[in-house]
Amino acid sequence: MTLSKTILDNWEYNLNFVLDATYNGVIAVDKDGYIVSVNKSALNMIGANEILIGKYIQEIIPDSTMPFVLKTGKAELGQKLLIGDRICLANLTPILRGDDVIGAVVVFEDVLILRQMVEEMSSLKELPQVTQALLESVLEGAVIIDKVGIIEGCNDAFCQFTNSEKEKLIGKYIADVLPELDITGVFESPENEYVERRSIKGRDVIVTNLPIISGSEVVGAVGKIMFKQVSEMDTLVNKVKTLKSKIAYYSERLEAASGAKFTIDNIIGKSHIISLLKENIHKIAPSNAPILLRGEQGTGKQLIAHAIHRASSRKYGPFMHIDCSELPEDLLEVDLFGAAAGVMGRTKKNDLVGKLEISERGTLFLKEIDQMSLPLQAKIIKVLREKVMQRNGEDIVRPVDIRLVAATSSNLEELMKQKLFREDLYYQLNVLSFNIPPLRDRQEDMELIIDHIIEKYSSEFGKKVTGISSEAYRILIKHSWPGNIRELERVLENAFELVDEETIQVHHLPVNLKKAVNSKVKKNKKVTLKNILDETERSTIMQAIQQNGGNKVKAAQQLGISRASLYQKLVKYDLLNE
Repeated sequence: MTLSKTILDNWEYNLNFVLDATYNGVIAVDKDGYIVSVNKSALNMIGANEILIGKYIQEIIPDSTMPFVLKTGKAELGQKLLIGDRICLANLTPILRGDDVIGAVVVFEDVLILRQMVEEMSSLKELPQVTQALLESVLEGAVIIDKVGIIEGCNDAFCQFTNSEKEKLIGKYIADVLPELDITGVFESPENEYVERRSIKGRDVIVTNLPIISGSEVVGAVGKIMFKQVSEMDTLVNKVKTLKSKIAYYSERLEAASGAKFTIDNIIGKSHIISLLKENIHKIAPSNAPILLRGEQGTGKQLIAHAIHRASSRKYGPFMHIDCSELPEDLLEVDLFGAAAGVMGRTKKNDLVGKLEISERGTLFLKEIDQMSLPLQAKIIKVLREKVMQRNGEDIVRPVDIRLVAATSSNLEELMKQKLFREDLYYQLNVLSFNIPPLRDRQEDMELIIDHIIEKYSSEFGKKVTGISSEAYRILIKHSWPGNIRELERVLENAFELVDEETIQVHHLPVNLKKAVNSKVKKNKKVTLKNILDETERSTIMQAIQQNGGNKVKAAQQLGISRASLYQKLVKYDLLNE
């Protein structure tokens, strides 16, 4: 017996419902290995946000043996493949027409997926052959009935489950073959599709029943039985969750053990210059090329070095830090390269391992690298060029695999003119160079930075400080901050020593800071073009606030500026209470 004309006329339509009824990911390819169909389960498992039709299968699942299946016409069953971030069990089945391979299907199973809708399949040739191959590749039993409940198609798995031959099942009422399936219940309404647990033939299974709709009429239904014991599936799911938790835990421990504390998320600020810096760190972190960080003291170069390490493939390796300005030349050399026993005035019998070796497969951060002597700079050049080093007092050449991040607050170009910094080292480092902006150039980040520091010190001091007064904020925003974020941290740390309330006030700030700001304000009272422009801006802001009934959000929209920019201008012109 063959399938009815209704089903034959709607092969592609019915195929969608067959695929809807499986938890498996399904991808069909043509004879050359290019994808012609993919269902939503597959897209979700792969994590794809793009159309995969027309792509080569090896681009999507590199570890699959699909080329072998297409070449030999032999199925590859029970493969374990990494698909997206999931380990799946996959069956790869050739689609044959006579002795010719006209395509293939890969069906992969993930127990975490219960049910996914399927994209419309298009541009398929030989639909009957493809559909039959898909039906037979599905690991669960699938059955198609017409609108009165007569079986019109099923796969071998369904036959095995019912212990019947396909020829004997076609044409029978589903209620006579497997009443527990209760598939005809979907005829009452198209919304009656469902997925639920049931006990059939003494086994706990998952049943999926879906109506087949043509226009507005229900013309049939698809039923599917997932044979895996539900208890086995739950156990496997729990094992996967436990394994993922353990992997996450040990990954965090490894990262913490590396010595790098901070990530890109610890770089506080949303200004354009900081957003661009974060974006560039993401781009360059995977590289192994040396990096040069330039900026004034206190701008956070060390934090950024940490972030680069934590964003790189070396994040599980060590992160070592040396401040070249803190050590005398001989000790700095030993700290870097180590020393053989008994050399350089050492009386110890054992060799000393330097930080270059300790940083193997990790990152070495050299702060204030311009403080190195020229001979030591030459040794660093050799490390960068040849990837080798020698301990002091040894002839043994040791390979070294490190990523160097260097930092300086000096003008290297000027030092080169004075012959105090090697040009070859400069050109090695300056390929990937980042200028870290001073705090005075990041005023739109001030509020975020201050809030972050207050939150940090509230925890350290055990005080419930929630913020800073507008007058104190005005003083901080107008200070030039020659010591940058480090200076701001010291000022707020000093304030925490004094504060005994929830808000930091003006009297908690250093006297010299208040005097400097007041002196600057007085000097700015001259009749200058800047003062005239400032007064015009102040009046315009006041007018906008008044026109919007004091609503500063609406005032900012009217002025065409962001809320943060308006807030800074309100502080600047003492308009916070307007």
